[in-house]
Amino acid sequence: MPEQLIWGMEVFLNGLMSGVLYALVALGFVLIFKASGIFNFAQGVLALFAAMTLVGIMDGQVPFSNLINAVFGTEIYSFGWHVPALAAILLTMVVMVALAWAVNYFIFRHLVGQEPIILFMATIGLAYFLEGFGDIMWGADIKNLDVGLPQGINATIDEVTYNIFGYGFFIDNLDLWATAVAALLVIALVIFAQYSKHGRAMRAVADDHQAALSVGVSLNFIWVMVWSLAGFVALVAGIMWGTKSGVQFSLSLIALKALPVLMLGGFTSIPGAIVGGLIIGVGEKLFEFSVGPMVGGATENWFAYVLALIFLVFRPQGLFGEKIIERV
Repeated sequence: MPEQLIWGMEVFLNGLMSGVLYALVALGFVLIFKASGIFNFAQGVLALFAAMTLVGIMDGQVPFSNLINAVFGTEIYSFGWHVPALAAILLTMVVMVALAWAVNYFIFRHLVGQEPIILFMATIGLAYFLEGFGDIMWGADIKNLDVGLPQGINATIDEVTYNIFGYGFFIDNLDLWATAVAALLVIALVIFAQYSKHGRAMRAVADDHQAALSVGVSLNFIWVMVWSLAGFVALVAGIMWGTKSGVQFSLSLIALKALPVLMLGGFTSIPGAIVGGLIIGVGEKLFEFSVGPMVGGATENWFAYVLALIFLVFRPQGLFGEKIIERV
């Protein structure tokens, strides 16, 4: 078998793994949009905030320690204990639920019935607030995140592919875990959205806030629920990305890579977020592998956005999105 084909197969598999990580972030966007019609610009910052909170709890860091020390002249930074990863994840989930309640109570319950652009601008403000709040709460330094997930090359895949092709594929164990987690999340979220009472109520709220209120749907409960789900998805994405590249400011920018994923899969489709993520992940890796050397490389920075632009021209609702027809 030609070497180029074998290398292309390895690139394809790694593209699938990268696509899953993109899709994890896109899932949070889809959940918020399905429930409220809001494009949540703050989803990437939610992943950053969740990862920072998880690291802070695991390391026993005192929240707002820098601020406390500056005001009172103390030097308190740590409680002196280390919290196990599983317990820290559960505590972080509690923090994200509390954050969801606060976001609804202080912001979105006052914006019921407003134009989508108003709600979108509110999420932009929320993103910058959370970014600054997280820095004050946990510090702005780069943090290492280790929750016990295996990392590095998968020896089994390396050995099997070497025996078959004479060349071992480098597949990261962390990417394999991310794939498994994303698959479970998608299955659970699809079942919840399509077949549960609260899932149907979530879709009703997205269609019309006032109509949903008139038939007894609690808008406050639905929004707290869906922001909690988005926070949970952000936590999972933050764990995967934070473990892979460290918990730092750039983690919030993964939301930008999720935009092409949403344009391909559709803003209202949970499976579409996964399919769109896989297309973007595989497409950008294969394009860089095959075309990148001819044009000087660095095509991964713009390939996804060009592909999304093409979709916007010919199929703006995406592959799985609902076609919206408005009466003029």
